[in-house]
Amino acid sequence: MLVISFVLSAAVSCGDGSREKEQAVEVADKPDTPEVSAALGFDPEMYVLREDKVRKGEFFAGLLMKLGMETQDAYNLSSSCDTAFDVRSLRVGNPYRAYYSADTLKFLVYEKDRINGVVFKCTEPYSVYNTRKAVTVERRYADVTIEHSLWEDMTAEGVSPLLILSLSDIYAWTVDFFGLQKGDRFRVFYDQKMCEGAVISVDTVRYAVFSHAGEEFPMVMFDQKDGGNIYWNEKGESMRKAFLKAPLSYSRISSGFSYARRHPITRKVQPHTGVDYAAPKGTPVMSIGDGTVTSMKYEGAGGNVVRIKHNSVYRTAYLHLSGFAAGLKPGQRVRQGDVIGYVGSTGRSTGPHLDFRVWKNGSPVNPLKMDSPPAEPVKAELKSEFEKTVAACRSMSDTLKAKELSSEIFEML
Repeated sequence: MLVISFVLSAAVSCGDGSREKEQAVEVADKPDTPEVSAALGFDPEMYVLREDKVRKGEFFAGLLMKLGMETQDAYNLSSSCDTAFDVRSLRVGNPYRAYYSADTLKFLVYEKDRINGVVFKCTEPYSVYNTRKAVTVERRYADVTIEHSLWEDMTAEGVSPLLILSLSDIYAWTVDFFGLQKGDRFRVFYDQKMCEGAVISVDTVRYAVFSHAGEEFPMVMFDQKDGGNIYWNEKGESMRKAFLKAPLSYSRISSGFSYARRHPITRKVQPHTGVDYAAPKGTPVMSIGDGTVTSMKYEGAGGNVVRIKHNSVYRTAYLHLSGFAAGLKPGQRVRQGDVIGYVGSTGRSTGPHLDFRVWKNGSPVNPLKMDSPPAEPVKAELKSEFEKTVAACRSMSDTLKAKELSSEIFEML
């Protein structure tokens, strides 16, 4: 049974539209894995510390020599790494800590990432072993109403930007994140992994409600243990739809769908049956759904264009690309989210952007207003268990309104 402590960072107010402060619910003494985090294997307080980062052009043996080891000793230690550490994997910018005694390098600790490291004993007998920092899990609640932008308002409330990325992935088929408006609201229960006071990841969003224009879009995490989708609405329908809401993840809409737009170059009024997303050149462009590439070529005013047939009803096109994805070819099957090209300004264009177009039964439709059917729902044999999870989430919201948090409810999620 998890030992859970609850830290309320501010009083919770509901129904008044005011912005609520984030609440943290820490899962105490909960390691990231069943393994106990390995100690350094020596007392760092006994040594003089020197900290730095791997420089461009440095290789492992060269780094050891720079830190004071003789050439032969550096070679011997490198040879001792064996399978514990691939000396070719040394990465520019990664930090390291060198520990000295009487001007002699005794230990080197190289950080592979923010959690995992490698310890090198730099005197005979040489040894190399892995180390891992302690990772804890915090269960948190955030309630943010948009005043400026999702990014600005969430970070202002102390919410990690990693949560924003998770939400954009989960709601990609439901919410147009380029069209968020003032007053839109996110309420989220989620877990975040912490290491030495820093957020390492936000990889478990347990329950969320997005409010927009008087309508609510709840999301529940429920794992069917089949390796497939784990995010659903409260009806048991998958949050993953047949199509993504947008074909790229960084942009702004510079021109919308219109039958009477004045072209910025020709100055003639003519239909623009697509949506223009302004984005930096080279921004990856993704297929909004599974399908087959029917063509990829230069098309005059449209520049480099990729066309995809998704099924007997829907087709899409991606115009003005700077280039196509490596290995892509006509007739190839692509999956939803696959990169098919990169934002550019080829053809008749005033600057880098993606002109994205959709046809339904041969007629152009506005991509921003296109409905997309849900994927497979929760399995019938698991529907009862799913409904219990939904009820637990709702109960959590109710207890939160009463300024109480129940450990039993958290354990059900």
